[in-house]
Parts: sequence; C-alpha cells; structure tokens
Amino acid sequence: MLALEKQLSFELERFKISSKEIESVFIGGGTPSTVEPKLYEKIFESLRPYLKEDIEITSEANPNSATQAWLEGMRKLGVNRISFGVQSFNDTKLKLLNRAHSATQAKEALLNAKKVGFENISLDLIYATLGDTKELLESDLQTAFSLPINHLSAYALTIEEGTPFESKPHMSNERLKLTSWLFKEIADFGFEQYEISNFGRYKSTHNLGYWSYKDYIGLGSGAVGKLGMQRYYPTTDIENYIKNPLDIKTEFLEQNEKRVEQIFLGLRSSIGVPKNILNPNEIKKAEFLVQERKLITKNDTFYNKEYLLADEIALFIS
Repeated sequence: MLALEKQLSFELERFKISSKEIESVFIGGGTPSTVEPKLYEKIFESLRPYLKEDIEITSEANPNSATQAWLEGMRKLGVNRISFGVQSFNDTKLKLLNRAHSATQAKEALLNAKKVGFENISLDLIYATLGDTKELLESDLQTAFSLPINHLSAYALTIEEGTPFESKPHMSNERLKLTSWLFKEIADFGFEQYEISNFGRYKSTHNLGYWSYKDYIGLGSGAVGKLGMQRYYPTTDIENYIKNPLDIKTEFLEQNEKRVEQIFLGLRSSIGVPKNILNPNEIKKAEFLVQERKLITKNDTFYNKEYLLADEIALFIS
C-alpha cells in the first residue's frame, strides 16, 4: 500500500486533479476482496478531497472471499457499488472454469451485499464455454435476476496466452445465434444493453468514462492510465513496483490512433461516435450505413443499433 500511496501522490500532481474532480473509482484486478478494508484506509484518506459528492466507487469481489464483514468494511470506507465475479450458478461449469466458489457461495455473497446496504450490485456471467446450452444459460439468468442486482456483465470466454486455458482452445465455443439469444433474454428481464457486454437498470459511471475516452489514472502494478494523447503503464512486475512504483512507461498516441479507438469504443457502446472526429471519407461511409439502417444519427452523433456488429462496422468506417 505504501507503493500505491507514492504513485497516487505522483499521479494527482501529474494529472493536476482539483478538489471534488474525480467522478469514479474502481478497485479491481486480482482479488480486492482478499485485502482487509483497513489496508485501503490511507488510500481513501488521500483520495477523499478529490472525490465528487455523488461519486461512484466500485470494488470487484470474489464470492468466496467477500465475507459480510469485508463488505461492511468496504461500505464504511465509501465503496457504494460491488461487482461480483460470479461467472455461473452452475457448479459443474464453475469447476470447468476453475472457479474457487460454489453457486451457493455466490448467492450468499450477493444477498449479504444487499443486507449491509449496497444498492448498486453487479455480477459477471461467462458464456460461450464448452457445454453451454440455452437451458444452462437460462437457468443462470433466472438465478441472477432473482437476486438484488441492477447491473450484469456477460462476457464470452476468450482464450489468452499465459492462462490455464491456453492449452485448451476447445473450451471457447461462441456461436452468434446463442449470443444473440442470450442478449435478448437479458433485455427481456428489463436490463438495457449499453455496451457490448454490459446491461443494467443502472449504467456504471466508470464504464461510461472509459468508452467516452475520458482521462483516467491507472494505479498499481499492471494498471494503465491515460492523459490526453499519452498512456501510462506502471511496471507489471509486482516486486519491482513495490520497490519503485514510479517505474512507468509512456506511450504517445497518434491522432489517427485516437480517432480509430474512439470509433471502436463508441460503436461498441451507447456513447456513439461524434461526427466532428471523423474525416470526410469516414463521414460518407457512416452516412451510407445510416441509409442502410445499420446506424442511426442524432445530434451530430452516429449510434450503432447492433453491438455484435460493432467491430465490423468500425472497420468499414475507418
């Protein structure tokens, strides 16, 4: 935590953060619920003067480590939104995904969050895994929506290098028809899709900040920050980070890179793409897609109606 405090002090100065300016805080990556709330106290003390009155403060949590006492402690610190990495309420699937919790633990953790006073509660579900069926996913959704949540994230299983599933590429099994069905089912429960993987009666301020291309501080080993046309990457080596938290690499963005990223992010979310960031050729292509009823336009902004086609549409425009 001393390393985090040192980096935070440096970043507040670098970003020239003023009083009551920070809109959201997100504690994630790894397992925040294995860290005692009291260890976060100094970070929160340092941040408090810079937090907006109506700020959203989220912490990720694993169902097996987010005890009622931990949830109470985090709420006292000021955390007002919890996001649980549930993945599934099917014990067989949880074992397949190498998750340490059971379906029962997941349900208990969500109910405990409500019990201690959290109003904004989210959970993650994983789909497109080997063995997924409509029946299994329908059961997961029925259980999820029987619990006190107002936000849900649905992620397709992706196989990445360095993960336990790297040698098991067959574990990922996404089918467009099943994904489309799943998204419609979630919407039928009354949760609006506002990004390709995110749905809710509540839209996360933090998520919207990323997709709006706002600046953000990335605090901790392996985090990423963005300020204007620069990205900052603290060292991914934890031991090195503890010794030198200011070992931060800088990436300089080109204007074209920024525009392409904004196009992709805007079309994958409810943010949309402002007309004024596009060049004449891109505007022509976007207006063609409006004629073809693939995009809609409002207040000089292009919006995508079908998030599953977002990347294809972005590639066509850019």
